[in-house]
Amino acid sequence: MDAATLDMAILWSALLAGLLVLATHVPLGREVLSRGIVFIDLAIAQIAGLGVIVADALGWEPHGWAVQSAALSAAAIGAMGFTWTEKRYPDSQEAIIGVSFVLAACAGLILMAGNPHGAEHLKDMLVGQILWVTPIQLQVTAAVTLLLLVLRATVARHLGRVGFYLIFASAITLSVQLVGIYLVFASLIIPALAVRQRKNNQTALWLAYFIGATGYALGLVLSAWYDVPSGAVIVWMIAIIGLLSRMLPRLG
Repeated sequence: MDAATLDMAILWSALLAGLLVLATHVPLGREVLSRGIVFIDLAIAQIAGLGVIVADALGWEPHGWAVQSAALSAAAIGAMGFTWTEKRYPDSQEAIIGVSFVLAACAGLILMAGNPHGAEHLKDMLVGQILWVTPIQLQVTAAVTLLLLVLRATVARHLGRVGFYLIFASAITLSVQLVGIYLVFASLIIPALAVRQRKNNQTALWLAYFIGATGYALGLVLSAWYDVPSGAVIVWMIAIIGLLSRMLPRLG
């Protein structure tokens, strides 16, 4: 296998990872905007990351099931907490989410203070390692993504805010370990924001998927071509394409 073939294999795997993230994040992003809780993904992702940091501090295997369980458990606790605060303090929900994000981030920094690899772990959590996703990660992500989409279309509708928050927490926990917090936020919010004013929901949904997918594809190609960080370029590409889409005639 030559270098060009290897690069293409890496890019295709990264693109597939991005598409799997978009599969859940585009519809969830539209719901997040309608609820007015834009920064919840950052908070949940940071809380899930805190779970990983705690597991690492306890000496658990970095990529083992125990760490995955720690991340999901932390995210689920955060999600249930936000479910309660939305019901009890709806007018302060966005502020509570922001404070939770800051507290989780600071707790992570404190726990990583004595870790010689702390800066590297923090960078991975923020920008991810989308170029280095493994076939096993993709298979697990595909299976869980399908499950979450089915649950959202069936069970979640009858569970109200509890169903939304739990599925949201699971999707964020899964994706943040693939692509990092920055790309999770961009995938969730930018496509949904770009199509928010369109009246035809189905057209808006597919356009949002197109914006996200095109952003990932162009971002990966440009980052490989110019040898710059993939995650950062993809975020910019999604934002630019989202902005351009707002300038197009509204077909729906």
